[in-house]
Amino acid sequence: MVLPFTHEPFTDFSKEENVKDFQAALEKVEKELGKDYPLVINGKRIYTEDKLISVNPANKEQVVGTVSKATKEHVDEAMKGALEAFETWKKFSPEARANVLFKAANIARKRKHEISAWLVYDAGKPWDQADGDTAEGIDFLEYYGRQILELAKGKKVNDRAHEHNHYFYQPLGPGVVIPPWNFAFAIVLGTTVAPVVAGNPVLLKPSENTPVIAYKIIELLEEAGLPKGVVQFVPGDPEEIGDYLVDHIETRFINFTGSRNTGVRIYERAAKVHPGQQHLKRVVAEMGGKDTIIVDKDADLDLAAESIVHSAFGFSGQKCSACSRAVVHEDVYDEVLEKTVELTKTLTVGNPAEKNVYMGAVINQKQFDKIKHYIEIGKEEGKLVYGGETDDSKGYFVHPTIFKDVDPKARIMQEEIFGPVVAFTKARNFDELLEIANNTEYGLTGAVISNNREHLERARYEFHVGNLYFNRGCTAAIVGYQPFGGFKMSGTDSKAGGPDYLQHFMEAKVVSERF
Repeated sequence: MVLPFTHEPFTDFSKEENVKDFQAALEKVEKELGKDYPLVINGKRIYTEDKLISVNPANKEQVVGTVSKATKEHVDEAMKGALEAFETWKKFSPEARANVLFKAANIARKRKHEISAWLVYDAGKPWDQADGDTAEGIDFLEYYGRQILELAKGKKVNDRAHEHNHYFYQPLGPGVVIPPWNFAFAIVLGTTVAPVVAGNPVLLKPSENTPVIAYKIIELLEEAGLPKGVVQFVPGDPEEIGDYLVDHIETRFINFTGSRNTGVRIYERAAKVHPGQQHLKRVVAEMGGKDTIIVDKDADLDLAAESIVHSAFGFSGQKCSACSRAVVHEDVYDEVLEKTVELTKTLTVGNPAEKNVYMGAVINQKQFDKIKHYIEIGKEEGKLVYGGETDDSKGYFVHPTIFKDVDPKARIMQEEIFGPVVAFTKARNFDELLEIANNTEYGLTGAVISNNREHLERARYEFHVGNLYFNRGCTAAIVGYQPFGGFKMSGTDSKAGGPDYLQHFMEAKVVSERF
């Protein structure tokens, strides 16, 4: 009997014993830094001369590990192996596939702090953010394991006299998983095991920024009993193998999370049918956001400030759901802005491998330079009221930054920055609050802080985002509680962590028997 799904609890770092346990995990992982990791193709470890080099974003001189790069030839070998693995893996019972996920969840739970410590070094995550990342990964394992057991029952359809109809789901075949670096355990694991538990082998190409924790996921799944070849580990240079993975005639689906530009490119390329291809490729894409928190004049202003700060600056704003726009009613604008600034002043910035801080460094030099550039743009488009400091002498540090009096059509109000920058603008009434909230090409998350029930109900249907929150921040969706995915240019609204997600990687079949 499988118990009902429950969310994996977060660690309480206000308790001294939890602090000591986490510090011990950091020390253990630190001793393992700098190792070399291979490709994993058909269960074989393959080392190449060309390497991805992962460094601690908060300490550029600290190499977390080196990981072999796959070539197009490796991709071909991996795809051939995935096709062979498909012939046996698809015949595993749904219960057997689910049990691999449940066992992996149990292993991860026992090593929770160790996994989180790797996230501190590989992705630069502060303790609570790393802990949440690990918990979410465990949630995906537990949730998707239960979902395949439900889907295995098929769906009820009607029968006629002397006829029986059977409606059921079956796996598609090999696919490609291209996950991001910002949730280097949770999203990498979730986007991989969802198609896998549905019966599909995958070629996993992790982000070049966080390949070490991705390799740890391979080890985790192997230990849980996943047969060789079901997950092929092919990290590499996106410019060399990215298009090749998408274009491959045997690729049945692409499960992607990342930038708008890359997502659109994948969507376009996947639509092309190549010679010898016998199927239309499916694309599941989550492509970012430009997320808004609305503050109504009838609102808890302390709650508004808290929601903006934690949604904007958690993990240094490196979340597709991060609040980068605060649209505030003019009657409470100044007060909300003041409260937000005062709360932001309490945030700590530093190297999370050394101490528990609220914000670490941003992921790499490219992202640091991009955010710094947008801060300069913001100084021209609005008034800098707090922050703006950047320092890449040792790590890629960007301090929390707040702009006010920004035009709703300004670049920092329209373009995804993916950093700790939030822009304030004011509106005269709720109509204008909603109009501004909807004026971007994105539609991922949003929040409304209001005690006006009529306004909340209007927003329920008129605020055009896939995940909308009332009287809380616009981040921190929980698997099974808030299935996640957005509208417009935020992606295909796939709703990861929800009851419909696995169906993206399966095809429905109907068998009718006359008797």
